[in-house]
Amino acid sequence: MNPTYRNLFLLPALVLLVACASRPPIAPTPKLPPKSAAPVKTTLSSGDEMQIQVFGEKDLTGKFQVSDDGTIDYPLVGRLAVKDLTPPQVATLIRKKLAAGLIRDPHVSVFVQDYKNKRNVVVWGQVKSPGTYNYVEGMTIINGLTKAGGLTALANETSISITRLVNGKSKTFTIAVREGDAANYPLKVGDVVFVPERIF
Repeated sequence: MNPTYRNLFLLPALVLLVACASRPPIAPTPKLPPKSAAPVKTTLSSGDEMQIQVFGEKDLTGKFQVSDDGTIDYPLVGRLAVKDLTPPQVATLIRKKLAAGLIRDPHVSVFVQDYKNKRNVVVWGQVKSPGTYNYVEGMTIINGLTKAGGLTALANETSISITRLVNGKSKTFTIAVREGDAANYPLKVGDVVFVPERIF
């Protein structure tokens, strides 16, 4: 082949090679951060103190404490049962009451300032209703899981962990609810129960 024609064939390849060499390297695709666990839902109980705010309504804004019977007395509305509700649920309840012919489109916020009842256990992970629940004497791991709505379809019931404060130090135990003694495994005040996801 004539050298002139050979050079004509090689010229496009050389141009492409130079263009690729001058192109900046492609940055690696950043990895997405791992999904965090669902936030634990904290419910109200007797003695808890909360700040209720209604935008533009000073008379409806203030500090309220949950009474022994689990209620609060709220202006214009009266007595409301708030025990075992979360702060957002309390805000929704008050919003609906005020909107029923009292205030048009009220904006309500509820902030808990102090949780008086420390006798709680926390159940989270692969349960249907993760949250903080009141501790009852004689409470077992099965009772705790039942309060949290039971296990999800993704739950690993053979590797449930319980984190407990022992002599001032945090320790974690692992149990399987399918074992015969699981139903009798006792919980203690302050226990944190975590149900992991099953690995397929």
